[in-house]
Amino acid sequence: MGLFTLDEAQAELARLLPVLDEIVRLRADAAELAAGRSSLGGLPEFKAAQARLDELMETVQQTGAELKGLAPLLVDFPSEMDGVPVLLCWLEGDRALAWYHRADLGFAGRRPL
Repeated sequence: MGLFTLDEAQAELARLLPVLDEIVRLRADAAELAAGRSSLGGLPEFKAAQARLDELMETVQQTGAELKGLAPLLVDFPSEMDGVPVLLCWLEGDRALAWYHRADLGFAGRRPL
């Protein structure tokens, strides 16, 4: 897939926020189910949660965004700034796209937009 402009990435993030929120919720449910003795159920519910997580992660990746981490949830949108490859970076807890980092530096090089 191609590169995102900032406006395109922000619009895609807005569409993805309900999906990302569901990933966070299901991740917690799956962890509780995996620990055992959960009021949420047992092995069948754990497998269902895992299957749904897989579907949701695929939904994110089909947009061209890159799912970089699950705990915490981290999504990058490939882009370019002044001819330099960058990743517009969203971290779990953010409600908007406000960060980027050079593609070669990774999360440690994260800067505000």
